[in-house]
Amino acid sequence: MLEGITFGQYIPGQSVIHRLDPRTKIFCALVFVAATLLARSWAAYALLTGLALFFICLSRVPWRLVGKTLKPFWPIIILTFLLQVFFTPGQAVFCTGVFQVTAEGIEAGGQLFWRLTVIVIVTSLLTLTTSPLDLTAAVEGLLAPLARAGLPARELAMMMTLAIRFLPTLLREAFVIMKAQQARGASFHSGWPWERLAKAVPLLVSLFAGALRRAEELAAAMEARCYRVGAARTRMRPLRLGRRDFLAIVVACSLLVVIVIFR
Repeated sequence: MLEGITFGQYIPGQSVIHRLDPRTKIFCALVFVAATLLARSWAAYALLTGLALFFICLSRVPWRLVGKTLKPFWPIIILTFLLQVFFTPGQAVFCTGVFQVTAEGIEAGGQLFWRLTVIVIVTSLLTLTTSPLDLTAAVEGLLAPLARAGLPARELAMMMTLAIRFLPTLLREAFVIMKAQQARGASFHSGWPWERLAKAVPLLVSLFAGALRRAEELAAAMEARCYRVGAARTRMRPLRLGRRDFLAIVVACSLLVVIVIFR
């Protein structure tokens, strides 16, 4: 169940997207998400889908890895699709008992299914092509103006990046614990839903214990490297915007304008 999940991992590379400034990638990803949410026409859907596939090609990230990032989100995507199909009022297409499938529900569910899939793909490309250190520096730089108002920008950036960084680690550890318990006779795929939930309690206890242990080790490692909250730090490679970054920002803004006008 947890095998092969790659969301949050970083894949080193020298592609065009890898070489972009991380602040540019975050900005462009947010603009693309906004354009995806605003799209209303088939032409806009086709354009954004084509661009998402084009970005995958530019990143040179294997397609199978991009596909695996969708794995943990499929239950949510499918559930939202079914909720739209069965509970959106409109012209009935098919009836079974208390449930009624409507044409409007199928259309709304299809749009939501497409939006969630594209958003997950684009945001996963952000983490697949950006190292945790660069992601931390980018978030900190984007939140720097708010730091003057008392917002702990550095701490928030560090917390967010650590959460993304350790998500694959925790998933791998959960997979190892699950396999170890299955080797001892445990079964997580049989019984009623509440029985499966009860069987997952030992797994969660072991996982939380491992997460706390890793948190203590990380805190000790950060203290050993003289990390202090609020201390001013320099970076070996300061972030600088180049020509390709300005070009990417212009293209992203132009895309959003086109979607707003012709959606």
